[in-house]
Amino acid sequence: MTDFAISPEALQTQITETLGSKAKSVVLALGELTVVVGAADYLEAATLLRDAPGCRFEQLIDLCGMDYSGYRDGEWQGERFGVVSHLLSVSLNQRVRLKVFVPNEDLPVVDSLTSVWNAAGWFEREAFDLYGIVFEGHDDLRRILTDYGFIGHPFRKDFPVSGHVEMRYDPEQKRVIYQPVSIEPREITPRVIREDNYGGGLH
Repeated sequence: MTDFAISPEALQTQITETLGSKAKSVVLALGELTVVVGAADYLEAATLLRDAPGCRFEQLIDLCGMDYSGYRDGEWQGERFGVVSHLLSVSLNQRVRLKVFVPNEDLPVVDSLTSVWNAAGWFEREAFDLYGIVFEGHDDLRRILTDYGFIGHPFRKDFPVSGHVEMRYDPEQKRVIYQPVSIEPREITPRVIREDNYGGGLH
């Protein structure tokens, strides 16, 4: 492993040359590099980032879904759903963020990266569970955090904040049961704590 990675600017050039037209943008901001690729090129771009000599991102360290429907106070004009991955090159001591926007809001589908990085398996299951993004080619795409009978995807911006049914384990029946919510919904307004409560403010 190298002691020092190449500069972010040099890595930006390297990735731009490696991906060519597959990269929609390669942006450097606040010292971090973000690469956006099209859904049709997602799998091939990921493979290039893993295998190209100047990239060698052999490790996927995170992958998550995104819902942009409320982004920038609703001014966002792009696709509603996206997938963001963080890649690490242990051998070259460098990192990059890979982003893809997923077409078709009604049924968002994008290629699975499990054939490139095995670690994508559980991350993609989480993104499917929470956002409803389908990863084509994933060999075990099922819910991982919510119950098997759960309806909807709770990280979507339009998912209701409160529900009408709760789930609990019944020790007598020895199984999970569903029943009407027993807690009355209420609106909680946080109390404002002013500076004068601290004797003139913090010093």
